[in-house]
Amino acid sequence: MSHVRRISVHVDEPDPGHYYWVLMEEGDDASHWLELDAAEEPYEMWLDALNDGVQALVRYAPDERIGPRAPGDDEDTSPVG
Repeated sequence: MSHVRRISVHVDEPDPGHYYWVLMEEGDDASHWLELDAAEEPYEMWLDALNDGVQALVRYAPDERIGPRAPGDDEDTSPVG
């Protein structure tokens, strides 16, 4: 089975009191991260933004037992090696 996609969730505050969750995914280089998804509307509380960001991350996992996998990965395929 392939490895879990490296997706992070963080909260951004571009304006005071306006919080947005952001999902970032590691690119080809571990020092390069790409924005994957983000809240469209601001939250008034940091914790609400974080909680919804975590829920957005969970939606990237087709199966909660194995987490998000790269497109084309099949969890039913037997591992190599």
